[in-house]
Amino acid sequence: MDFRSDTVTHPTEAMRIAMANAIVGDDVYGDDPTINALEMWAAERHGFEAAIFTSSGTQANLLGLMSHCERGEEYLCGQQAHNYKFEGGGAAVLGSIQPQPIENERDGTICLKKLKKAIKPDDIHFAQTKLLSLENTINGKVLPLSYLKEAREFANEHNLQLHLDGARVYNAAVALNVDIKEIACHFDSMTICLSKGLSAPVGSLLLGNKAFITKARRIRKMLGGGMRQAGILAAAGKLALTEQIDQLKVDHANAQILAQGLNTLPGFEVNLEQVQTNIVFTKVAEHINTAHLQQNLRKDGIIISSGNPLRFVLHNDITQDDVHTLLEKLAMYSA
Repeated sequence: MDFRSDTVTHPTEAMRIAMANAIVGDDVYGDDPTINALEMWAAERHGFEAAIFTSSGTQANLLGLMSHCERGEEYLCGQQAHNYKFEGGGAAVLGSIQPQPIENERDGTICLKKLKKAIKPDDIHFAQTKLLSLENTINGKVLPLSYLKEAREFANEHNLQLHLDGARVYNAAVALNVDIKEIACHFDSMTICLSKGLSAPVGSLLLGNKAFITKARRIRKMLGGGMRQAGILAAAGKLALTEQIDQLKVDHANAQILAQGLNTLPGFEVNLEQVQTNIVFTKVAEHINTAHLQQNLRKDGIIISSGNPLRFVLHNDITQDDVHTLLEKLAMYSA
């Protein structure tokens, strides 16, 4: 039982069969029919002109930032944004793009008034602000559709492009009970991670207009991301987007069970309003040694991350029985 992240999911049996039987070609030459089919289908499904398959969400985000911004330009994002905080500074190191992070609000949004103040004047002393990047979900929280509409209007007003780090965007769509296009329609570009809760073993997608994706394809090659018979991976990616979406509802339900259960344990505290999808954060009392807790659980075959707050992520390989087992063991080892 691995509660560290939804990146630990194993491919489904259907994915393994599809991968074994995938028709492939050299994707750098544009000859892989399974890659081509996934990219065309994904673009249409999400309301964009084109798409590109990438090795990871980090690469997809980097391609997005480098395709929107040139050297010496700037993107606005949240202080907790994955493409600012957790991706090795790739935009700055490899793209010479300056990030301008703004503190996220408690609900995961970024205050538009604060964003407006951060936009640089047209002056040779400043990097030119070109892009606003949002993340949905962010720490498991869902950005409201009303906020996405406001962000689109804000971007238009200030002549900015709008990018979505949509690593878990399907979790957001499921939580809102809307079609994915109701989220995607607000953005100039969007990423989707196939290898988190959707269970594909490798890969993400970047979506945008044709010119944008053509530029991203050139940059992907520059970054070493041109893969050959990648249709083996795309075959699993297609099933991720067609057969695994309903599983997210189960993951969200299991997250609620875990969150409510944690609140019954002495020394654990969860803000239930913040548990909106498949991620649960719990504060732990000072007398509980989370490192020892982690070690004891590991002996029972339960893997968690250490820290305070503790983060638990629900996914395809975690059942409701696993959640109850975890709660029982936490009660035992934290007493």
